[in-house]
Amino acid sequence: MTDVAVVAFAQAPSVRRTHGTTNGVEMLVPIFKEVYQRTGLSKKDIGFWCSGSSDYLAGRAFSFISAIDAIGAFPPIHESHVEMDAAWALYEAWLKIRMGEVDTALVYGFGKSSAGELRRVLALQLDPYVTAPLWPDSVGIAGLQARLGLEAGLWSEKDLAEVAARSRRDATGNPCAQVGGQVEAAELLESPVVADPLRAHDIAPVSDGAAVIVLASAERARDLIERPAVITGIEHRIETPALGARDLTRSPSTAAAGAAAGATNVEVAELHAPFTHQELIVRDALGLGDDVRINPSGGALTGNPMFAAGLVRIGEAARRIHSGDATRALAHATSGPALQQNLVAVLERG
Repeated sequence: MTDVAVVAFAQAPSVRRTHGTTNGVEMLVPIFKEVYQRTGLSKKDIGFWCSGSSDYLAGRAFSFISAIDAIGAFPPIHESHVEMDAAWALYEAWLKIRMGEVDTALVYGFGKSSAGELRRVLALQLDPYVTAPLWPDSVGIAGLQARLGLEAGLWSEKDLAEVAARSRRDATGNPCAQVGGQVEAAELLESPVVADPLRAHDIAPVSDGAAVIVLASAERARDLIERPAVITGIEHRIETPALGARDLTRSPSTAAAGAAAGATNVEVAELHAPFTHQELIVRDALGLGDDVRINPSGGALTGNPMFAAGLVRIGEAARRIHSGDATRALAHATSGPALQQNLVAVLERG
């Protein structure tokens, strides 16, 4: 089967609120144009389109169909959709190219979190019989997870603050980041607790945003970009949605996905960790040492567009290879409560 490479990535700025519609068209049109210009491709050159979004978040059925307005009505397209982060849409598109059905694909994800009550919407993904009727929000569940780790001695509040401080410093040069700046961990620890034991810096901001990635077969990719980022391994795993049936301080699904994807000897890792303690869990599951640069973009803690943030991690990892800053990078995406579903991709310079 043919190898697949990332040849272009673009992202809309992560912002607290946009004035556009919930179908993401206003965010998607400019970044579609950006990747067209970068690759020299046009709409008619794309063999397959796949998107990730949520009708629940948009507040209407088949909102992803409305998003196709950003593509245009003609010529007809071959299109699919996943009701989750667009990193999983990328997996579907990767399979299409691997199987030889097409040699190019465009993947995009979008979410307008400001359209409704995000924490309440995310409760709809919980176990419908035991957990969802209690309406626990995503931050409350993450607080439980963080507390378990603190009580077990796996991390301290200072450890979490240091993750947040590093993320904000790294995001300073990222024009798409929502949060950034020079700050010390000690200063962050003086802020009040939001969801015990989590403080505001431990929690990713609520963001509107979108992202797009262009994939191509390795052979086609060499005609489109000087340094294609070849996906040498990609895998995803899932754990039970029953929060009481698993150890929330560990992520065996991330470890299994990483092992299957060949996640070793990487120089850079972009981890989709919407909470500071989750970065520590994912780092441990993947066995990433201090020699690996973690989230040089700032990560999800500095901009967390729902249903696009995981795709952004793959795009940011590919960007490091495109620029020549790395030859082997890792990207991680998560979906569901407390790291329930995890995807790991390994990219190398082609």
